[in-house]
Amino acid sequence: MRTAIQTRFRQPEILLLLMAIAVPLSFAAWQTLLNNFAIERAAFTGREMGILQSLREIPGFLAFGVVFLLLLIREQRLAFISLALLGIGTAITGIFPSVVGLYITTVIMSIGFHYYETLQTSLALQWIDKSRSAETLGRLIAAGSFASIVTFGLIWLGNDLLKLDYLWIYLVMGGLTVAIALIAWLGFPMFPQKTEQHKHMVLRKRYWLYYTLTFMSGARRQIFVVFAGFLMVEKFGYSVSQIAMLFLINAGINVFLAPRIGRMIGRIGEHRALLIEYAGLILVFSGYALVETAWIAAGLYVIDHLFFAMAIALKTYFQKIAAPEDIASTAGVSFSINHIAAVIIPAAFGFIWLSSPSLVFYAGAAMAALSFLLSLFVPDAPAQGRESRFVFSTLTGNTY
Repeated sequence: MRTAIQTRFRQPEILLLLMAIAVPLSFAAWQTLLNNFAIERAAFTGREMGILQSLREIPGFLAFGVVFLLLLIREQRLAFISLALLGIGTAITGIFPSVVGLYITTVIMSIGFHYYETLQTSLALQWIDKSRSAETLGRLIAAGSFASIVTFGLIWLGNDLLKLDYLWIYLVMGGLTVAIALIAWLGFPMFPQKTEQHKHMVLRKRYWLYYTLTFMSGARRQIFVVFAGFLMVEKFGYSVSQIAMLFLINAGINVFLAPRIGRMIGRIGEHRALLIEYAGLILVFSGYALVETAWIAAGLYVIDHLFFAMAIALKTYFQKIAAPEDIASTAGVSFSINHIAAVIIPAAFGFIWLSSPSLVFYAGAAMAALSFLLSLFVPDAPAQGRESRFVFSTLTGNTY
């Protein structure tokens, strides 16, 4: 009986859920405490914060390096190491309350976070059957959102009630992630790979639509991450507690809706799901540009965040068109493509913001409109040889 129970729970999907819970324990804590810790303990100004955010995005831009590490270590073990590195970087943040110290710990944390995210996508697409992948990815989002809620609660408990120093909060939250990484390493077997993965960079012409949609997704995401929250504070005077409440609302909604969104994508297909996502984002970004009421802005912020779950469709689209041996390499390459915008947009659009905040969001609406047009090329039934509607299939000889 005990062996049967162990076998039931030592499955790839359970491992993915466990690791999805581990990530927000560190990253949500790091993100929530960052501004206060940086100003109060490391005497940061806007200049240092800008440098730190640029440093944080560099590992994401270099995520293609995962491919070369796979020459030395199995993909599953590398995911465990990356998860532990995320926890270690978070845990030691409070030990080094200085500009240089925060730069170094941020880079350590970011390497772990971005490499794990790349590997998690790759492993999920390899381990999960295509018929269940959208719903399972929704469950992973829900698990991460639930862990975020727990993290916010623990930070409130530690900071407001127990009056713990930043040092101890960072140590506890980062330590929990490291502990889960060790449990995952010791408690789960090495799951076999159905297909041997390429150990070199893969760029294929037939994936052009996926690459382009991935780049546009990264560009739109930066506008949301950098400027939507800034709008809430600068224009409508939202306090720290009000912003935190929005995070909690977003996480709570994702716990409930993300699995259902995954099932919906599995039912209606990637083509329709992407059209719905991008049409909605056109309206949301246009709303940001025009909004004059605080509660409407908050509603847009929640709806905007909800569309992040719709991004599942882009992952399952790639799963269906990709050769099985390309998944790990392309996951790294696409993560780098996604982060090209992270290097450019925050600084460039920051200058635009000084003259016209509305123009920043109109640009986001234009990006969403371009993504909508590109998604028209996504087939109703994507597959190898049917990567877009208007390419010549090398597998069947038909035009789609």
